[in-house]
Amino acid sequence: MTRRQLRDAGLRPGGHAPVAILRCRRCAYRPLRTCTRPAWLYDARLAVPKRVPSLAQEEALDRAMAARQTCQGCGIRQPYCLPRADRRCADCAAPDLAVAA
Repeated sequence: MTRRQLRDAGLRPGGHAPVAILRCRRCAYRPLRTCTRPAWLYDARLAVPKRVPSLAQEEALDRAMAARQTCQGCGIRQPYCLPRADRRCADCAAPDLAVAA
């Protein structure tokens, strides 16, 4: 299984190395070429369950996301991450764009 397939099944590799590497069709015919899209396959029997974050870890992640999503102009938390340049939402940044044009 790939890492994504393991994740969807609620598992993680658990520290063991991949058992195989799939190469894309383009690179499979050229053995000396470095593949740009390899897929590492892991044995599902050796996989272990995903770790469950503690409540403190979840709170810390929520605080970090709140800092990235809260507008510096109006103070409203947006459902997306704001640009790092000024941390303002589109409504607060719009007046500056109108003046610049």
